[in-house]
Amino acid sequence: MPSIEGGGVEKNLIIISNYFIKKIKKIKLISAENRLRNSFNKKINFISPGSKFSKNKNKIIKYLICLFLLFKEYLKNKNILIFAFQANIYAIIFAKILNIKIITRSNSSPSGWSKNPFKRIIFKFFLPMADEIIVNSHDFKKQMDKEFNLKTKLIFNPLDRKKINKLKNEQIKDNFFLEKKNFKILNAARLTDQKDHLTLLKAFKIINKKIKSKLLIIGSGKNKTIIKHYIHKNNLHHSAKLISFQKNPYKYMNVANLFVLSSKFEGLPNVLLEALSLKKFVISSNCSTGPSEILSRGKAGYLFEVGNHKQLAKKILAHYKNQRKNKIMTNYGYLSLSRYDYKKNCEKYLNLILDYLKNEY
Repeated sequence: MPSIEGGGVEKNLIIISNYFIKKIKKIKLISAENRLRNSFNKKINFISPGSKFSKNKNKIIKYLICLFLLFKEYLKNKNILIFAFQANIYAIIFAKILNIKIITRSNSSPSGWSKNPFKRIIFKFFLPMADEIIVNSHDFKKQMDKEFNLKTKLIFNPLDRKKINKLKNEQIKDNFFLEKKNFKILNAARLTDQKDHLTLLKAFKIINKKIKSKLLIIGSGKNKTIIKHYIHKNNLHHSAKLISFQKNPYKYMNVANLFVLSSKFEGLPNVLLEALSLKKFVISSNCSTGPSEILSRGKAGYLFEVGNHKQLAKKILAHYKNQRKNKIMTNYGYLSLSRYDYKKNCEKYLNLILDYLKNEY
């Protein structure tokens, strides 16, 4: 996992790794960063050059750093199985050159990264070389299998509801999001083009003129300056606020009236599962892939057209006017979360890994 930024992919990596170490004795996690190291079980051998060395490096350099570290580990012990969470094509090429078994996990819909014709050819050629490719939603599986002629394996994201419920009541020190008179809207996502925060802010600008509301955006990333500039330029700084990545976003989620996801594309966004687990109403872009599947095609929350801020504003106002009625939809979503059961899905990952370890070594 070359880059650890604190998003949904990282949450899944932490959950799965910490579950594996209970059953598998030797696990080495290779990353170009030390970020979130304390979130991993201490029994996991965390291999990294250190945060000072990898700070501000671009992703290609991080990939190459990790491949170098992986090669060093390979020289110590050639009986290894690679599980790639990121930089899958690089890892597949490395594995095939050295004749190592490799399992990869794809994290986001190809609609977001396969538009470049050259890139598409590269992926179409190398992806089938992986021994297993794991995806996390039905729609995602259909896309990957069709576009790249694959037979991917579907395993849902494990939802750690015990952890969420444990952290949700932690005290919030900032009063911005605590006033009961305000209709509180929350978004938690990396500050990247993919998450399309400007669509959310444009919608909020419309609804903020009509209802007393607050918008809190939690996240870190390259678009921080753009988002802050929009908030101040449009005089929203009294009602919209951006705070950096939080280890515990659940305390904010717990007091929110509404959770909004405005992404251009996804895989299976963990944050929607987390919001539903706290019985929060969800409005999401109907992007590929994941949100529509999580929200049961609109039975468990509202969906809006990607990038359509006017439609999003209408959906937010519709929920504001029908909060009591919409509790039925929220409960429907809450009850549907059993498919993302923590133990059941962690066991699916574990059994797949153990099968390869048993058969190969």
